[in-house]
Amino acid sequence: MKHETHAGHEHHADHEQHEHAHAGHGGLGKVSWSTAAQATLHCLTGCAIGEVLGMIIGTAFGWGNVPTMILAIVLAFFFGYALTLRGILKAGVDFRTAFRVALAADTLSIAVMELIDNGVIALWPNAMDAHLADGLFWGALAASLAIAFVVTTPVNKWMIGRGKGHAVVHQYHH
Repeated sequence: MKHETHAGHEHHADHEQHEHAHAGHGGLGKVSWSTAAQATLHCLTGCAIGEVLGMIIGTAFGWGNVPTMILAIVLAFFFGYALTLRGILKAGVDFRTAFRVALAADTLSIAVMELIDNGVIALWPNAMDAHLADGLFWGALAASLAIAFVVTTPVNKWMIGRGKGHAVVHQYHH
């Protein structure tokens, strides 16, 4: 095939090539660990805000472990989606489309992160009974989020490498 040199075609080809590389359609080798880590850090931010807020609220109200954990998980999803929505809406996308993109981009990532994070907390001796003033509360939470980050990064790398997850979000940042 002859390569077109018309300026409009060059721009379109460059844009397609950029999108192709950005989405990583060529496989996992095309997606850097840095890109996956950035997507995971974005997810971790929303999850951490929701987790901490949920645990603070549940603990402050004297709720039991199960309702507190449920609130923390719900808030983690809420803030994870909200951070993604904010960026997509800033790009001028309508709310309905932005909401669908956020669900597609973040659901698996947040779910894996929450499963690992809450699993670590549940299995950590005495962590479920720690109070806000206890070092154990904050230490176990920090460790659980760090472990969740390590486990979720390859998941995001895999998804981005297939044009899913945060690869979908990136098309709205151009």
